[in-house]
Amino acid sequence: MSIEIKEARGKRLIKQFIHLPAKIHKGHANWVPPIYMDDRAYFSSRKNKSFQYSDAILYLAFKDERPAGRIMGVINRRYNEAKGEKHVRFCFLECWNDPEVASNMLNAVEEWGKSKGMVKIVGPLGFSDKDPQGLLIEGFDKPQVIATTCNFPYLPELVERNGYSKEVDLVVYKLDIPDEIPEIYQKVSARVLNQNNLTVKEFKSRRELKPAIRPVLQLMNETFEGIYGYDQMTGKEMDEFAARYIPLLDPKLIKVIENEKGETIAFVIGMPDLSVGIQKARGYLFPTGIIYILRSGKKTKQLNLMLGAVREDHRGKGLDAVMGSRMFESAQAGGFEYIDSHLELEDNLKVRAEMERMGGEIYKRYRIFQKPIP
Repeated sequence: MSIEIKEARGKRLIKQFIHLPAKIHKGHANWVPPIYMDDRAYFSSRKNKSFQYSDAILYLAFKDERPAGRIMGVINRRYNEAKGEKHVRFCFLECWNDPEVASNMLNAVEEWGKSKGMVKIVGPLGFSDKDPQGLLIEGFDKPQVIATTCNFPYLPELVERNGYSKEVDLVVYKLDIPDEIPEIYQKVSARVLNQNNLTVKEFKSRRELKPAIRPVLQLMNETFEGIYGYDQMTGKEMDEFAARYIPLLDPKLIKVIENEKGETIAFVIGMPDLSVGIQKARGYLFPTGIIYILRSGKKTKQLNLMLGAVREDHRGKGLDAVMGSRMFESAQAGGFEYIDSHLELEDNLKVRAEMERMGGEIYKRYRIFQKPIP
């Protein structure tokens, strides 16, 4: 049977691109569909501001005239210029266990990148590290968490068969929430706050939370600068990011530390796991999907850590213990039993040491691949 690679342009092909994974993962208990309203905006060059500083292309693979796979190619010009790189990225790779389809799709992105002067391909990696990144290589029996990828074991093998090798791994920790906050945490927290004249801001409503979002994301820009794949957010991108996630957040699971000047110097964002609700909603918010999603957030026992940072001049002063203590308290009050750390770069040894000090164990591992373009 012949394989044809088509650029996904126009409503019909883009719709096929967005909905193909649901067919590939049919019956896959751990797969969680995207929220399709978000996907339509993400893949729209008119709605997604990332297209303004990136070249991007969507490909669909057809086998015997039927959709058989998909892949996206991205050249983040802003990131490449800042880092002095000539990298093309592949992302949102999906297909059945078909080596020929996978090879044709990867080759299409490689050739597209080569035509634009790129010398290396990396991925899965989207416009930035805020998008789902990497392929799962350990923990296939664990449910997917929002903003991460879910794939069958064969997919990284298909990538490797095309000459790709490891670029970097990311790990995910699972932490049990203690019945009682360790006394050392409480003592360190009180001492740190008193000695440095710091305040922990906690929130009861989204209205209270909204003014804190910009300072939090500005601190993220400042502290994430050297992290692999991170791209600075503009003001408009911050607003879009906030609009996308605030409706799903529980304000009580967000902690912000301010200094005596009212400057945000540290934060951590937690989120109830919504996977069961999104599965039940099948990725659609309306007419009843949003009810399933919000209801699952109230029933889940899993708390997902989404983002966190400490300003450089306040690192090593115990602010991690302050935020950890407050998050544990809120998690206990919310009936959570364990925490998913979200993705941590394997070489982020300080964060990993903190996770392990709190009793965390690695239960998932993701890999970003690379290949020189000949």
